[in-house]
Amino acid sequence: MGDDRTMGKMKGKAKEAAGKATGDDRMAAEGRTDQAKAKAKDTVENAKDKAAGVKDSLRGKGKS
Repeated sequence: MGDDRTMGKMKGKAKEAAGKATGDDRMAAEGRTDQAKAKAKDTVENAKDKAAGVKDSLRGKGKS
């Protein structure tokens, strides 16, 4: 799934750059929005991973 978010960020950057290069403010804004969505998804996934780690450590599964 991380690849989808990475691709979303890259596509957003490309769209933003194309919008800036052509003077299309709407396309540039869409690119920034795409990047923000991908970053938000990353944040949610990281929070899920941390929550799972806390849950496992509380159950004693994370002990070495």
